[in-house]
Formats: sequence, structure tokens, C-alpha cells
Amino acid sequence: MTHLHRQILFFFTTVCYLVLQQTATAQIKISGTVYDISRKQTVSSVSVMSSSGAGTATDSNGVYTIVVRETDSIWFSYLNKPTPKFPVATIVNPNAFDISLHVPVTELREVRVKPRDYKLDSIENRRTYAKAFEFQKPGFKLSSPPSSGFGVGLDLDALINMFNFKRNKRMLAFQKRLILEEQDKAIDHRFTKPLVKKITHMNIPELDEFMKQYRPSYDFTMTSTDYEFAEYIKLAWLEYRKRK
Repeated sequence: MTHLHRQILFFFTTVCYLVLQQTATAQIKISGTVYDISRKQTVSSVSVMSSSGAGTATDSNGVYTIVVRETDSIWFSYLNKPTPKFPVATIVNPNAFDISLHVPVTELREVRVKPRDYKLDSIENRRTYAKAFEFQKPGFKLSSPPSSGFGVGLDLDALINMFNFKRNKRMLAFQKRLILEEQDKAIDHRFTKPLVKKITHMNIPELDEFMKQYRPSYDFTMTSTDYEFAEYIKLAWLEYRKRK
């Protein structure tokens, strides 16, 4: 084999390798809507997962979008009941891969009343109680020296405030209560009865008991994605049911 033949062979081998690599790592976006058994009502909070580990959940309208590899398979899971796996390569229309689950949705369509804007309420609350939110425990504070004197002076207002123990204690307690109330409202804004009922199908009073026992933390509520939040509710419901 001549040197030229070796170069040509190396070139084609490299091209084939790059094509295979690109094919192996190519990704595709799949979107669709999940319906109940009647195909008339959509189902929210359905987990959508892939064999490569990607995951998402349907929104309030039953719509989902997931990005996966062409060699993957995807499947759906609702209330811990998974569907068969669907190879991505066999999906004819990735932009409208709709499915229906064998679950009845007997609830009436949710009537949405426009809620108060939680963020605006929080901002307004911070403005109303700005003095309490911005309060800091007093300490010694040095003031700037007077223009006609020497050295550094002592801030008398700061000194007086530092020894006003009862007032400072009340302000710190009020500040702590305001922060806790704000965090509780943030959890209530996301961990709602309509959402939990849609995922678990529980009714009052069992629904109230579940939400009291498995109320999520403030940190998790603020940092989790919609998919993670829905998965938490599902897993908590399974644990609750086992304990019952």
C-alpha cells in the first residue's frame, strides 16, 4: 500500500468515525400531550423519563417536552404506574407524540381564579415592615471626627440603642416572625391543595392530614424544579399510603 493510499484510507476512516460519533450523540426533542383514558381531558404531573436519565413532567395542560438521544427509549409514569417503553427511533412525529393513560380523570375542569401575585405581596410586605426587616442588633459605632476637633468620636445614638435591650429583643423577635411568615407563604404558594389532589387523588380530610405531615421545607420549595417537586409529592404519597 502506497503512502497516498494510506492517507486516503486514514481520511475515510476518520470521517466514518466522526459520522458514527455524531449519530451516537445526536439528540432529538420530543413534545406532546398526555390524556386520560377518554382522550378528552389532559393529565398533569405525569413523569416523562428516558433510558439515558433525562426526565421532565407534564404541565397543568398535560404538555411535555424532553430532549433525548436518538438511541433512547422514553416512557411515562403516573402514580407509580409506568407505561411500556417507546424507542425514540420509532416515533414518527416527535413534535406531537401524544399518548393516553389508562386512568380516569373524573374531576371537573379546574376553574382558575386569578390569585394574588405572591411576589408583589412579598415586596409590599417588605416595604411595609422595612424597619423590622432591615433591623440589626446595635453595637459600638465610631462616628467621624468633628471638623473642629481631633480624634474619632463615639456615636451616642448607637450607644443608646445598644443598651435598649427590651426594644432590641422585641425588634429581633418581630423580624424573625416576619421572615418565617414570608417563608410559610412561599411554601403555601407552591404546595397547594389543587396540585396535591391532582397528583394523589386524595380528598379532605385525608388531604389535609397528608399536607400537614409532608409539608416541604422552604429551601426545597424554592430550589426544586417542577419535575422534582411533583416527584417529591408522589414519593411522599406512596410512603403515606404504606404507613396507612
